[in-house]
Amino acid sequence: MSPAAVPLPADWLQRLARVPDKARRKDLSRFPVPEEGGRPSAVLMLFGAEDGTPDLLLTQRADTMRRHPGQVSFPGGAQDATDDGPVAAALREAQEETGLDIAGVDVLGTLPALYLPPSGFVVTPVLAWWRSPSPVRVVDPAEVSAVVRVPLAELLDPANRATVRHPSGYVGPTFQARGLFVWGFTAGLLSRVLALAGLELPWDRHRQVPLPDRVQALLS
Repeated sequence: MSPAAVPLPADWLQRLARVPDKARRKDLSRFPVPEEGGRPSAVLMLFGAEDGTPDLLLTQRADTMRRHPGQVSFPGGAQDATDDGPVAAALREAQEETGLDIAGVDVLGTLPALYLPPSGFVVTPVLAWWRSPSPVRVVDPAEVSAVVRVPLAELLDPANRATVRHPSGYVGPTFQARGLFVWGFTAGLLSRVLALAGLELPWDRHRQVPLPDRVQALLS
């Protein structure tokens, strides 16, 4: 199925906007949030539309980053003491990483905080609509190597979906679109949000692909 042929409901944004009201932590992650510890952080799941084509803003971390080098991720990072909560943190980080004009962003809501054991972060996903798109770019190559608006139809296309075995042995979802290999936390969260929004199309969960050599090399 080609991306152009993927059926996208006219109310796709309204469906996504309802996710924060119904998502529970157990719908999004298998890891409990520790009662103590864990560094507060946030990511921005920014959905927009370019030339009428719905899309999602993704970044690729620099290969030299200490945590998750080279991985595709949502814009975001640790919450600073000066941030007024996770929404402010997600918007600030997105602005710093991509040059995003946050004045054109409408926040749809937040999802339950999720724990990432490898890094110790407690991440709050922030869903948002890119009401007035602005130019985005790599601001600091030492942190981000690419900023990409990925058409939602390509992410929903069953041909671009598979599973991948993590180094830990856990098998999780992956997306392959616009030259990006999306896996790990980002792919897992995106997969669950699309399913909760009722946008997910049937895909072959038995099709497993290997981690690309480049990803393997960065993990070693």
